[in-house]
Amino acid sequence: MKKVLFLAAFLAFASCKKENSEPTNVTTESVSEGEPAKTQTPEELGKQIFESTGNCFACHQPDQKVVGPSIKEIAKMYKDKNGNIVTFLKGNAEPIVDPSQFEVMKTNFAITKAMSEDELKAIEAYIYSQLK
Repeated sequence: MKKVLFLAAFLAFASCKKENSEPTNVTTESVSEGEPAKTQTPEELGKQIFESTGNCFACHQPDQKVVGPSIKEIAKMYKDKNGNIVTFLKGNAEPIVDPSQFEVMKTNFAITKAMSEDELKAIEAYIYSQLK
């Protein structure tokens, strides 16, 4: 049990490492001149943030519980209980999926609270896209 708690604490602190805070770009560069830049869908932007800036993937995987619940489990629980993922990521709502892991997740609120409303909504869109 102590090893599991130590691993969870280590992963939580590792996920809070200082990274370059570059604004998230919602367009990608075109491959050839004359083509318009492709606009990312909210799901694509959410996935990008989830896997990079947000570092969420360190604890959450699509189909399996690692440190935190799987993305599919989060999406299902929030949908079934009419929860608000954005409000939770802002630190303004109680956990509804796995309250026992809340202390680990709280360490990441510094990252999510610094995100814009659009970035948080994109993460939410990506999470819900896992139900498809």
